[in-house]
Amino acid sequence: MSWFLTNLVSAFLLPPLNLLVVAGIGLYLWHKRPRAARILVSVSVAGIWLLSTPFVADSLLQSIEGKPADLSKEPADAIIVLSGGQHFNAPEYGGNTVSKETLERVRYAAMLYRQTGKPVLVSGGNPQGGGAEAPLMKQVLEQEYYVPVRWVEDSSDNTLENARHSHDLLAREGMTRIYLVTHAWHMPRAVQVFERAGFEVIPAATAFTTRHKTDLLSFIPNAAALLGSYRFMHEVVGMLWYRLKS
Repeated sequence: MSWFLTNLVSAFLLPPLNLLVVAGIGLYLWHKRPRAARILVSVSVAGIWLLSTPFVADSLLQSIEGKPADLSKEPADAIIVLSGGQHFNAPEYGGNTVSKETLERVRYAAMLYRQTGKPVLVSGGNPQGGGAEAPLMKQVLEQEYYVPVRWVEDSSDNTLENARHSHDLLAREGMTRIYLVTHAWHMPRAVQVFERAGFEVIPAATAFTTRHKTDLLSFIPNAAALLGSYRFMHEVVGMLWYRLKS
């Protein structure tokens, strides 16, 4: 299934579109089945409200993120960094560059390289047709963080392909025990597919969901919180989908 079709289908399974569809069905039934219509609209409004609440979104993400691993006690053969998208046509950089999510992963990979000295593989293809992401990661690591990149995997369009193509590169050199760098909320799904591909994975997660304090604003809906809930549900649906495919 293509990147576009996959994301089109997932849009209908994830907030806010899934709840808007529920509301739309409720409005359609408003005069024919008023009781059922009110229930559907109420569920939609309540769902959007809750999923847009920082306290709820943070709690959902923290439920799948786990805790940081003690990497000092877990040696590995190599570091694999997964891409998280790119920023297209950035005028200040004169073209495409890494997205803020990819930059967070790259930054942590650079620190991990300095701590361990293990060789780095960057993994990210061209799912949106604007150019591969892995070369942009390599550029940032080498030119801005002064970290050498040994392997560039630039043919994958999703996490499953990240795992399979990375294994093709490293297994031929006898490297199967890896530090895997990605966001904490993405780590459970990434570990699932990388282990299935044949790796022994040591999670090297970054950007954990944290909260400075819980106050009234933690219960007021906002767009950033809805994004967090979207990410949680995207990962859960993704893990279920990979299990079905296997």
